[in-house]
Amino acid sequence: MIVITNPTSILNEIEIIHALFEEGLELLHIRKPEYSEVRMALFIQQIEKEFRKKLVLHSQHQIAELFGINHFYFTKNDRKNEIPNKYLKSSTIPLTKSTSTHSIEEFNSLSTDYDYAFLSPVFPSISKENYFSKTDLLKSIKNRTNFNTKLIALGGIEPKNTAQALENGFDNVALLGTIWCSNNPIQNFKSCQKIVKSF
Repeated sequence: MIVITNPTSILNEIEIIHALFEEGLELLHIRKPEYSEVRMALFIQQIEKEFRKKLVLHSQHQIAELFGINHFYFTKNDRKNEIPNKYLKSSTIPLTKSTSTHSIEEFNSLSTDYDYAFLSPVFPSISKENYFSKTDLLKSIKNRTNFNTKLIALGGIEPKNTAQALENGFDNVALLGTIWCSNNPIQNFKSCQKIVKSF
């Protein structure tokens, strides 16, 4: 299971993060695009050391080694600028690389360096108003040719549609709005987790 942080600060965010890890969260993507290097470091310092190996940095990659983080997320622009390759060449430890795509064609075109990639938005977004795909991403999965990279469903994922995403060929799901826009984030996580484990 993957959870992506809200881009801005959330009340009791660190407490919720710890609770998610205690329930079995495998990876937490830290997406805080406006955070400076210092603010990012302060945010990570609040997370218990035992969980830091499960963090994925979306930005401020240069501080990863300081916290023992070897999971990296790269944007489409990063890919264009070959930033991931620079990290691969300079790292002395194996890195996990992830990215985002918005069509199955874009996903299929990824290099084999990526361990997993998000395809979004699969369903209308919970966290972004009026954000949805112009094409049916569920139906498009039949055109998948890239099986070196795990395909992760993102966008509008919640307990009621998690099974639908997996049944259509996604390897896993990622949660954002169903966690941070909910009064029951831990229950929503557990419900989705139970469904994923059943596949």
